Formats: sequence, C-alpha cells, structure tokens
Amino acid sequence: MHLYFDSYVICYLVYASNSSQPGPRDAPMQCFIKRNKKKSTFHLYLSLTQALTGQGKFLLAARRNRCGFRMEYIISTQGDLSHGSHVGKLKSNFTRTKFTVYDWQPQYEGAKVSSSRCRRWLASKQINPLASSGIVDIGEVSYEYNLLKSRGPRRIHCSIQCPADEGTAIDPEEANQPSSPSSLVLYNKLPRWHEHLQCWCLNFHGRVMVASVKNFQLIAPAGTGEPWGVQDDETVILQFGKVEDDVFTMDYRQPLSAFQAFAICLTSFGSKLACE
Repeated sequence: MHLYFDSYVICYLVYASNSSQPGPRDAPMQCFIKRNKKKSTFHLYLSLTQALTGQGKFLLAARRNRCGFRMEYIISTQGDLSHGSHVGKLKSNFTRTKFTVYDWQPQYEGAKVSSSRCRRWLASKQINPLASSGIVDIGEVSYEYNLLKSRGPRRIHCSIQCPADEGTAIDPEEANQPSSPSSLVLYNKLPRWHEHLQCWCLNFHGRVMVASVKNFQLIAPAGTGEPWGVQDDETVILQFGKVEDDVFTMDYRQPLSAFQAFAICLTSFGSKLACE
C-alpha cells in the first residue's frame, strides 16, 4: 500500500511540475480548488492522497477582477499572485457567458496575437519579458443562453488550442520542429433526470459531494479527440464539482494542461446573465 502511494505521488508530481504540461492519458490528474470569497482568489492544488481535500501541492492561483459587468481572472504560479509570476488570464464578455483564455508563451506560427489593449495591459502589469514572449489567445469557453428559463443544467462549449500528442507519428523532417497546436473541441456531458431525487445527475465517481449548477464534465465529440488518444465521447477530459462551500475538485487528463483546465473551471464561478 505504501509503495502504491509513493508511486502515485511521484508520477503525478512529474506531470504537475509544469502547469503547461498535458495531463496523463490513462488516468485523470486529481486536483482541488480552494476559493476565498473575500479576496476573490482561487488556489489550485494537486491531491497527494485519495482524499477530496487536504494540504496538497500548490500549482496555480487566480484573482478575479470586476470590470463593470465583465470579469477578468489573472492566473499566476505564485500564491500571492506577485508581478512577474503571471502565466495567463481569462476575460469574459458583459453577460459573463463567453470567456477568452490568454496564455503568455512564445509565439507560434498561426497564433492569434492579442489586441494592442491587451499588450498595454501586459506592460502595465510589468510582466517579466524573459518569462514569456507574448500573450496569445488560445481558446474560448461559452455558455448557452437560456432565455426561456427552461429547467436544466448549464450547457458549455469549449474550443482550446492543445499540442499534438507526443506519441503521434510524424514526418522525420519535422521531428525537430515545434508541433503546432490543434483546436480541441469540448462540450458538457448531459446529465440524466433522476425521478426519485428530482434532480439532474452525473456520475462523478465519488469526487463531487454537493449538487451545484457549477458542476460539469467535459467530453470531446466522437472522432475529434483521436489526435490526443481520446477514442470515444465517453472519456471525461475535465470534470469539476463542489465538495464544500469553498472547495471544488478538478480532475483533468491529456490533452489539457493544469493551466488550461484551471482556466476552464474558473469560468464556472459567478452568475451568468440570461443563462440560468
């Protein structure tokens, strides 16, 4: 039993050492998020045991800033979100139903460079230019409008840039070239209505303890996940759910990284106009 625990910790620490490293393919990386409502901060930890919470290993932090009706989340590798440690940001539209994910990374061919306004924002925050050479739009997360207020869970659609699976065969001439990201499309797995409990249900395999509109599981449409080794639309790429009032589990796997999974989960916090 001790050998299993040690192997579990060592293996997962390897994946967690870099927030941009894709998660494992065969089993999800189990993490949890702690929210501080007063400070509008969120801290992501890697679970070092099979318990839903605990001390964990710190991975990332985020702070939410309100800009009128819009929301912005600054994501950092430091718990105090100090300048120079920022690795990305998340920005919503005014209804908070559509979010754009930005990553500070070296530019790649075909990347969508952010607007001059974002570059000015980057300069105003005094981001270390050695840490990253550009702020890049890497994806969007949107929530379907529910204007008729029909009963049911949120509907989520996500499109995010992910590097090709390292195990995929490539042309030898391209072996030394950096792989161009491909767009991974995800949508939420639809729950079933439980007549006895009178609620919508999903099987979170014991990782979620509290019913919440924030809870979700994301899957890839059949056939679209093959470049990353996802063979069917039953494989949950990312799941997020409530454990306590301010504690949430976050489990993700390849091709998502900790940063991408964290950014997607942050979109679930807060109310959304014309959505629920």
